[in-house]
Amino acid sequence: MKKLFLISALSLFGCAAMAQDDAVNKAMVDGLRKDKEKSDKDVSDPKASAKASFWMERAKLYENIALQGSEVDSSAAKTALEAYKKVVELDVTKKGEPGKSSKEASNVLAGGEGTQLFNAFVKQGAEKYQAKNLGGALEMFKAAQEINKKDTLAALYGGIAAQQLDQKDDAKASFEKYTANGGKDPSVFYGLAQLYRSENNFDKAIETLNQGLAQSPGNKDLKAEIVNILLASGKEDQAIKELEALAAADPKNTQNVVNLAILYDNMYRTATDKVKQLSAKAGAGANAAGAAEKNLAGEKDKIAVYDGEVKRISALIKKQPKNADLKRQLADVTAKKKESTEAVAKLEGEVKAAQEAAKGQDVAGAQKELEEAKAKQKEASDKAVANYKKALEIDATNYDALYNLGVFYFNEAVQLKGEVDNMNMTEYQQRGKEVEGRVCGKFKKAKPYFEKAIQAKDEAEAKDNLTNLNGVLEQFASKGVACIEE
Repeated sequence: MKKLFLISALSLFGCAAMAQDDAVNKAMVDGLRKDKEKSDKDVSDPKASAKASFWMERAKLYENIALQGSEVDSSAAKTALEAYKKVVELDVTKKGEPGKSSKEASNVLAGGEGTQLFNAFVKQGAEKYQAKNLGGALEMFKAAQEINKKDTLAALYGGIAAQQLDQKDDAKASFEKYTANGGKDPSVFYGLAQLYRSENNFDKAIETLNQGLAQSPGNKDLKAEIVNILLASGKEDQAIKELEALAAADPKNTQNVVNLAILYDNMYRTATDKVKQLSAKAGAGANAAGAAEKNLAGEKDKIAVYDGEVKRISALIKKQPKNADLKRQLADVTAKKKESTEAVAKLEGEVKAAQEAAKGQDVAGAQKELEEAKAKQKEASDKAVANYKKALEIDATNYDALYNLGVFYFNEAVQLKGEVDNMNMTEYQQRGKEVEGRVCGKFKKAKPYFEKAIQAKDEAEAKDNLTNLNGVLEQFASKGVACIEE
């Protein structure tokens, strides 16, 4: 199913409202550079650096550099942040209360209305992102989030940068802030769900997707991803219900129908495996008893033969009492009879144990379980084929539907051929030819789907399967088997 790329961050940054105009006045930049040099020098001046007013001027200077002249200092916003913090530290009245400058700086640090430090961080973060400095960009966006805890812009950009750095915890934290603060972009809900899914936190992933659907009720990608996550978490029945709803809501959407067919196809294969296991289990006790009884009968037959040989050789010895070879033959036959007698005693125990084990089986229960599995197998088979054909009614050239339907009939033929391979000579003489004809018919049924799939898309897998299939059909033709198409 479709996997959605999170978002085109570059396009978002490119249209950011605070993006710097390329035609920045050179004189302004030169002025900012000179003011920066003076401020940097005065930092080491004990008198200047002891005044809150100096740090306020420095904070505003670096804030302006970040907003209007990043070429002077690409991380000016960080210096502005530290300078504002210094103002808060120094501007305290004798009563221990914050002064006027301290209140102003605190308002800036809290992202108060009309302040620009938040924008300075976002702008320089965007610039670092565009320069492919993802680590620097993430640092800027995280700082911006601390200044304005209710904003969605920095949370969005920070999540994107963190995701590209594969820092999943930071990405998750940023996207969670974005959604908690009222962000509505469905791609973010999708990306956040993917992060939860990577942790196998499937319930949280589905909850996130549903939150996204509450914002964008018609979003097909969010709905489809719910199906994917339900499948990944082993909730196949629920996934089918969701996908059936999608197919019903958008009946012309071929992919939804194909995906539904694939789900039923997978259910059919799972059910087929279970039927095989249950069939073997149901017949295991009876088969074991039958095999033991057959071996016992064989050993008893041997004893009867040995008895006859003993009588025959003993009669000859009476006539030729000095014949050493006859005496040797009698000794060999007697030893073999002893071995068979011991084997009979052992096998009689095995027969009794096998018979008791067979009696202990819940035959009725096993048979019921087998019948239920066969019913599920047939239902899944019918629905898989029906949905593949429905998809082809919408789009007759859909490669996935054509190829998968060809594979479906091919695999059915292989399963039926296994029935022929397991026949003994008597069974084959009775109905082997008829079953082989049905096998050939199913192989033949797959052929047009592979041919049309190749016409729709020139894929090696379809070509290889068609080549293999043609070889199988040639073998049936050489054996004179008439294909019976059902």
